[in-house]
Amino acid sequence: MVYVWFFLTILASLLYLFDIENRKLEDALATITGIFYVVFFSFHMVLVDQSGPETHLLVWIVIFSAFGTDIFAYFSGVAFGKHKLCPKISPKKTIEGSIGGILGAILLCGLFGWIFVRPLFIHCLILGAMGGVITQFGDLTASIFKRHMGIKDYGKLIPGHGGIMDRFDSILFAAPMVYYYIVFVIL
Repeated sequence: MVYVWFFLTILASLLYLFDIENRKLEDALATITGIFYVVFFSFHMVLVDQSGPETHLLVWIVIFSAFGTDIFAYFSGVAFGKHKLCPKISPKKTIEGSIGGILGAILLCGLFGWIFVRPLFIHCLILGAMGGVITQFGDLTASIFKRHMGIKDYGKLIPGHGGIMDRFDSILFAAPMVYYYIVFVIL
């Protein structure tokens, strides 16, 4: 079934090019990338949820690692940030904020593991650390997309943030990471 979805996505994106006077090859490639990036990566939330009797609860690790990293990185960056992390991609992000985000993700994922899935507590700490790193790659990837597409924010639903998509770009990277950790390490 996944192959049918791959085929239809690529076919629709390529048919989009048939309006040759108004469309460029880059438009089709951006469409394909966007669909795979958003839909395929987020589908891993379903896979985590269906992974097993205890591991299905790790869907919360995806959320806690992503939101924990975002929140703690923001506050640590504001409080301690002096050294730029990736100034050409996202000029406000700092190394200090990045470290604070990783520590925040470890803390939230560890608390979740201790309270709700104690047999997987160590795994929750590890996933928190890994999630703290990889979710920042998701955030930076979204920043690259925005920069190349000339978009400042994905929307104005959440004041002071880059829009609703900025709350979920980290989840897009965390979900596959948690799923493949479950598959290759826990199960």
